[in-house]
Parts: sequence; structure tokens; C-alpha cells
Amino acid sequence: MTQTIAYVIRDSLYLNITDRCTLACAFCPKTQGIKVVHDFDLTLDHRPEVAEIIAAIGDPARYRQVVFCGFGEPTLRLKVLLEVTRWIKARGGRVRINTDGLGSLANKRNILPELHDAGVDALSVSLNGQDAAVYDRHCVPALAGSFQAVLDFLREAPSYIEEVTATAIDGLEGVDIAACERLATDLGVHFRARHLDVVG
Repeated sequence: MTQTIAYVIRDSLYLNITDRCTLACAFCPKTQGIKVVHDFDLTLDHRPEVAEIIAAIGDPARYRQVVFCGFGEPTLRLKVLLEVTRWIKARGGRVRINTDGLGSLANKRNILPELHDAGVDALSVSLNGQDAAVYDRHCVPALAGSFQAVLDFLREAPSYIEEVTATAIDGLEGVDIAACERLATDLGVHFRARHLDVVG
């Protein structure tokens, strides 16, 4: 089987480095048994190592940005993510991480200083709920206290990362997009509404 480790959407290169996740979101294509994004099959038969990921990237400066975003949570492979990020930055690339914002909770330490030191330029953090009840309903977190952990991560992130954006999906039952935007503003980060069933 040939794995899709790197895939292009518009002018960005996306990296699929893990299939593990701290959430089991009801709206996620993977949860629904769909492993394809923009005609790219993101099924992994093993989690790629640093050398495989680097080989799949080629010249990172060719792209507007390189985005860690597959069908898993990239911060669960923090060591690999940091090493690849340093390699990309050394070659003139820009790095964004699409994350559930639970990297510090899952790794049991504040990972933001490490992301900063590696050179991460931007974070896109899935908020997906204006309160814990709505968040838990749609995101089905495995770790206790996940919603508060996301808020804490978002509040602290701008001290370390230049561009931080919280996102929420418009179209999920009970998700109040205006309230999510107000929450993001209160946390000191940007906000972007995404659309249900539109991936990438």
C-alpha cells in the first residue's frame, strides 16, 4: 500500500502524520468511515517517521504553507512534528498546525514553548462549541476537562505563536457561531467559521 503522507490542496501542502486522535468527533469523515479528502486516501498502514515525511515534502518553500493536518491529531506525535517543523523552517517554509488544542493536556505539559522554539507560524484550533456541553456532544473527547483545556490553550497560544485562529463548524446542531466568535475574541485570538461537510 502506498500511503498519502503529503497532499496538496490549493497552494498549501498538508501532512498526514498520524491516525490517532484525542477526539471522536461525530462529524469527522474518519468517524463516519470515510478516509478520503479531496480524492486523497488518508488511510495509514503505519505512522510515517521523520525521513519519510521529509521525503514526501520535497521543497517546502514551493508552497504558501505546510500544514500538519490529516485524520489524526498531529501533536500526539510531538517529537516528529517538531523535528519536521525545524527542517521546514530551515528551508524557508511556513508552518501551520491544525489541532484540537489538546496537545498540552495529552502531553501533560505546556507544549507551546516547544512549538515556538521549532518555528511554528500559525495554529488553527478546533473550538466547535460555545460551552462544554455542546463541545462534548459533538467532539466526544477521551480526556476529562478537554473543553477547558482548549480554552486554556487558546488563551496562552498568542504569547508563543504569531497567528492563532479558533474555528467552529457552522451547521452543527446547537453550535452558536456568534457565541463561539465572542469567546475567541475574549481569548484574544482570531475566529473563522467553517462549514459542515467541507473539508480542507
